[in-house]
Amino acid sequence: MSAYDLDQIMEQDHRALDALVNGDPEPKKRLFSRRDDVTLANPFGPPAKGWEHVARALERVAALYHLADPKRFERISWFVAADLAYILEIERNRVRLVGTDKMVAVALRVTTIFRREEDGWRIVHRHADPIVTPRPPASIVRPPDRLVDNKSLSAQNDGEAKSF
Repeated sequence: MSAYDLDQIMEQDHRALDALVNGDPEPKKRLFSRRDDVTLANPFGPPAKGWEHVARALERVAALYHLADPKRFERISWFVAADLAYILEIERNRVRLVGTDKMVAVALRVTTIFRREEDGWRIVHRHADPIVTPRPPASIVRPPDRLVDNKSLSAQNDGEAKSF
């Protein structure tokens, strides 16, 4: 893959993301790998592994948005090799979540990994979280009743314990 190829794929990914945050998961789903090792970690739930779980997670995300303004993307870093590439970006936009009346600002730190497969370049991993500013160490501490264990994750991945 060349830097030009990465730019082309990212343009497709950004258009698909615009559709996703306006309620349509299909363009984004078309970009993901169908292999068992595909993963998605979004801010709305635990990691999803495997195509069926990733597809359902994308559908849930699309159902949470009612309307979104065009996004802004700040490219932080990227790497391109023959069969693998990654990009780290900050995604910024304003959205209206389902059940609300006002637009709110959203900023996500996003890492996306692409792999060359038989039918072209596919997303094999996407991780997005709202950490875009420095935070104190205490920000990662959760009360014991809010801890998630592998049993909770395995229930969402067909009962098979997953290590993440």
